[in-house]
Amino acid sequence: MKLRITVHGVAYEVDVEVLDPGEGFAPAPLPQMATSRAPTTAAVPAAAPAAARSTASAGASTRSVASPIAGTVVEVKVKPGALVKQGDVLLVIEAMKMNTSIAAPAAGTIRSILVAAADAVREGQTLVEFE
Repeated sequence: MKLRITVHGVAYEVDVEVLDPGEGFAPAPLPQMATSRAPTTAAVPAAAPAAARSTASAGASTRSVASPIAGTVVEVKVKPGALVKQGDVLLVIEAMKMNTSIAAPAAGTIRSILVAAADAVREGQTLVEFE
């Protein structure tokens, strides 16, 4: 299929290939926010399993927020001990020149913040723990 596109007053002729159904790209689903702290072998250093167990046993009511994307922390908007409501912005992550606000999945009190501004984060990495 041939199309003519005009950008800023300049006309361009382009050829467009129409894909058969099923040949296109579908967006990947975003991971769900973590509701419990479960240690993963890839994310936990060798010396940290004891620390992970003590954190998990500190209270069953501890919840965490995981990063839905890989990127760089631009801003941390909360501090430990702060009361947050569901939907409050906890921090902002930049990925591919776009900022993504990470919101609290439920109301609670911030227990710990595991990242700081300018930190690189991986998809699924725990960012904030709250009660």
